Amino acid sequence: MNRIFLDVHALQTVPPSNLNRDDTGAPKSAVYGGVPRARVSSQAWKRATRTYFNQEHLLDPSELGVRTKKVAEVLATRITGLTPGLQGSEALQLAADVMQAATGSKIEVPKRKADAAKDGGFEAAPESKYLMFLSARQLDGLAALAVEGAPDIKTYLKDKNHKARAREIADTRHSVDIALFGRMVADSADFNVDAAVQVAHAISVHRVEPESDYYTAVDDENTDAESGAGMIGTIDFNSSTLYRYAALSVHQLAKNLGEGLREEEARTAPVRRAVEAFVQSFLESLPTGKINTFGHHTLPDAVIVKLRTTRPISYVAAFEEPVTAQGGHLREAVTRLTQYAADVEGTYGDEKTTLTWVLRVGSNTEPLAGLGTQAHRLGDLVQAVGQAVAERLDESA
Repeated sequence: MNRIFLDVHALQTVPPSNLNRDDTGAPKSAVYGGVPRARVSSQAWKRATRTYFNQEHLLDPSELGVRTKKVAEVLATRITGLTPGLQGSEALQLAADVMQAATGSKIEVPKRKADAAKDGGFEAAPESKYLMFLSARQLDGLAALAVEGAPDIKTYLKDKNHKARAREIADTRHSVDIALFGRMVADSADFNVDAAVQVAHAISVHRVEPESDYYTAVDDENTDAESGAGMIGTIDFNSSTLYRYAALSVHQLAKNLGEGLREEEARTAPVRRAVEAFVQSFLESLPTGKINTFGHHTLPDAVIVKLRTTRPISYVAAFEEPVTAQGGHLREAVTRLTQYAADVEGTYGDEKTTLTWVLRVGSNTEPLAGLGTQAHRLGDLVQAVGQAVAERLDESA
């Protein structure tokens, strides 16, 4: 299969907020171009993107996975659903044995929880030592295998064919989110899945200095004779116009999804569905750090999407020299982005094999209009990108 990459660029302005905190509670930051910038980590936006799949029902639950240490509990619930007679500790132990055979990772009760359970007189559930990422299809398959071997699961799993089957179930039919964001299993590198998506840390296009909000809270039950606040504190925040970027390797996504999630559909359908869900979710999602405090609900003002066969290209260098415009940063940022995109594509790009779409809001983003096909709504952009990806996949088959 030929290489196919999808670049997604966005400019998004956020008001006073604290989307992504560091260990001191302050908004994360970085130095770029010699000045401090606001920063939102790639992990924060990947988490927001993955969560958005479910929140907005962009994908069926069967196409998604779960990332948790509590894999035994998750699998035990499915086992009980198949065979109601298997419940409680019996289902948990069955799940732990199957999961351990399938992944090569120890599934046991952590010492801390075992001690707490002993003192409290209850039974703790076994779990993995680290987060494990498994698709709904993989969990369903392992539950069915567990029920099949339930009469004597340890003997059942000693059979090399049964154990190989368990390992195969855990490493095929990956969910869309596993295919996109990858999976690492520390105890068994064979189960690692290379991520199809790379997400850059979002950084402000301009210099940003942190600010601090001093607040007080009044005790509703105070009388007139009682002065002062019931609570005082501070919250760190900043505001910024962010440059966001993600690169999606479509050919890697197709490899990760394998034969697809639905037997009856066209070969390209699962990849197209995953690409469309990712583009929409990446652009519309938002990290929710301190969102009840700041209500920072914004969407990108400017979006550029590139489908290319050449290597991915970030346009972050357009802002290596920080924007210093007075009265707002967006207009100058759009001008910089438009010029740099044209220059770098003219030097390194391949016009014949590259498709470009633009989505923009307001007069400040008018310079972008000449870069590519203009979509008037996000849904139109998503559909056009999905169709183009499907056609490219057919061509490279």
